[in-house]
Amino acid sequence: MDRFIHFLRRFREIPEEDAALILDAWEVKTVEEGDELFRGGHACKQLFFILGGVLRIVVNNDKGVEVTHYFLKENQFCTILKSFKEGTVAEESIQAACRAEVTVIGKTRLLELYVRLPYLEGLIDQVIQQGLIDKINIRNAYLGMDSTTRYEVFLQRQPEIARQVSLTDIASYLGITPQSLSRIRRKK
Repeated sequence: MDRFIHFLRRFREIPEEDAALILDAWEVKTVEEGDELFRGGHACKQLFFILGGVLRIVVNNDKGVEVTHYFLKENQFCTILKSFKEGTVAEESIQAACRAEVTVIGKTRLLELYVRLPYLEGLIDQVIQQGLIDKINIRNAYLGMDSTTRYEVFLQRQPEIARQVSLTDIASYLGITPQSLSRIRRKK
């Protein structure tokens, strides 16, 4: 949990008393590959911060096939943001893409923490917004590329994720079949 406070302190000074309040409000969990942290079909009422490992946001397409939309790694917040903010039902789910350690807080508890530490809301929103911009930029980098190039760019831009997650998840994320990914990897 000290890693969490250390991360937040990269953006703003946090007094020790405030750090203690923050740490008390969040719960640390270890999850295994494939564990579901949030299942779509409900309103997402939790915010996660990844201390280690990788989470993925997934959705079932119209054929019922699970598709990876995004990977999130260490030092990133993770939630289904629209659902979390507005209380709407989310289609997406959050799963562990590998063994991961996260810290989690429920929305009610987070709002209570914001009342006690008003600056925290702006701080967390700033980090989440930057994370959204980063996710969009990464996804946009793959547009218009063939499968081989997408995989090569993925390895260059997200090597820490490539080392930790399954090839099936990578193929899903890149929009190619696992068989195609195997052929691409053999050629390299």
